[in-house]
Amino acid sequence: MTHTALWIRCLIAALSGAAVTLSLAPWTWWPLGALSAATLLWLWHSALPQHILRIAWCYGFGFFGAGISWVYVSIHEFGNASAPFAALLTTLFCALLALLFVIMGWVYRFTLSGKQLDTTHILGFTGLWVLNEWIRTWFLTGFPWVFLGYGYIETPLAGFAPLGGVFLLSFMACGIACTLAAGIIRKSKPLIGVSLGLALASIIAGQTLSSIEWTAQTGETRTVAIVQPNTPQELKWNPRYYPQILSNLEQLNGQAAPGDIIIWPEAAVPRYLHNAEADLKGIRSQAEALNQALITGIPFANRALKQSHNSITVLSGGDGLYHKQRLVPFGEYVPLEFALRGMIDFFDLPMSSFSKGKPFQAPLWAQGQIVSPSICYEVVYPDLVARNARGSDWLLTISNDTWFGDSIGPIQHLQMAQMRALETQRYVVRGTSNGISAIIDERGAIQAQTDQFIATVLRGEVESRTGSTPFMQTGSTPIVVLSLIALLYARRRNPTSRI
Repeated sequence: MTHTALWIRCLIAALSGAAVTLSLAPWTWWPLGALSAATLLWLWHSALPQHILRIAWCYGFGFFGAGISWVYVSIHEFGNASAPFAALLTTLFCALLALLFVIMGWVYRFTLSGKQLDTTHILGFTGLWVLNEWIRTWFLTGFPWVFLGYGYIETPLAGFAPLGGVFLLSFMACGIACTLAAGIIRKSKPLIGVSLGLALASIIAGQTLSSIEWTAQTGETRTVAIVQPNTPQELKWNPRYYPQILSNLEQLNGQAAPGDIIIWPEAAVPRYLHNAEADLKGIRSQAEALNQALITGIPFANRALKQSHNSITVLSGGDGLYHKQRLVPFGEYVPLEFALRGMIDFFDLPMSSFSKGKPFQAPLWAQGQIVSPSICYEVVYPDLVARNARGSDWLLTISNDTWFGDSIGPIQHLQMAQMRALETQRYVVRGTSNGISAIIDERGAIQAQTDQFIATVLRGEVESRTGSTPFMQTGSTPIVVLSLIALLYARRRNPTSRI
């Protein structure tokens, strides 16, 4: 292969990786996601073994460069880094994340390189794709963003979400597309027929599964009032602006009705709970007088252990305190803190020294409802949300998406919350600082949502549900095991493959 041919392949790989983002919100051009995965298979299969890793890195760089472009906004606008420096840091971050695809490429080279593009080969590649996604949920605390399956939330494949979650959708989309691509590459009518048969069967099965009620209505509903204060991020942690923040929250509370469950977003009160108790006394008393439950995001300091947490608590009309378990790198803790602190403002953000909460925390209680909470980034972890949803009436996620600015970040974040509703067949209430706040039903459909960058209150009905979906009971384990078996089976069928 000439250097020119390799350069062209690397460019195709980068563009294909970026195309996955177009399959997700806000564009939702879902065929592009599956086509991207199939293109990667073709590039690797037809490449010289020594070129696979370069192609893999280029694909990963395009994949993350487009998919998490909002990181630039966080660093530049709220980390006070210059545009060139923010662009450099974002580029370095994406370049490092692209190494995950290099690892994936190395495994492909070890197991499948040089072998016939048959169904075994396709199963191995599909399993490898899903394992790559799964690894991103826990490696170095996890960065589970831009999964292929999210693009199929409004297709018949969505019916499979309560069975196997977003990873099952990724497996199916990748497998069907790669089978079709292999059939076209090999000019094999049987393979093309298999791919079309799989697609048709998946559509029929998905439509059938969509009609199944895995969970049941309890007959109880509650009205929630989601307060979106639109607090400017640059003023949020300024002590002189603190009284104005409380005044704005109290004013917006006035739009809630007696009996409502009022939701304030992540860190709505920018002061530790023990320091804010006196400041919140009047607002709490007013809520209690109107029989309102008031739930807010607020930092919590455990002075005995000298730890602080990003937390959510019920101030009135119920009980509960939850500490965030999955922290955002740089936003809530700083990796390599000894070296990075003080370098730029982005590494010294307010409240960037949080400790993670313990697993298996108790849910919140509000107006007699069991509420499963998650804070911001946590809602993108499928297994964490599914596990905590057991026994709950509905799910609550609060966030401060101000960090994303006017980017695709908040829209992607909302789409992932929709998938959590599908996987658990429960309503999801999403409260954010500046949008997009939303009420999502058990089918993943948005019942109501706010516009961004406005101060407003979103009121709507939330239905209580009981029971569990299969995914809530098993999590991602079955599809991860299936993916591993597919990869090992492909390796066994190709015993002579070499690095």
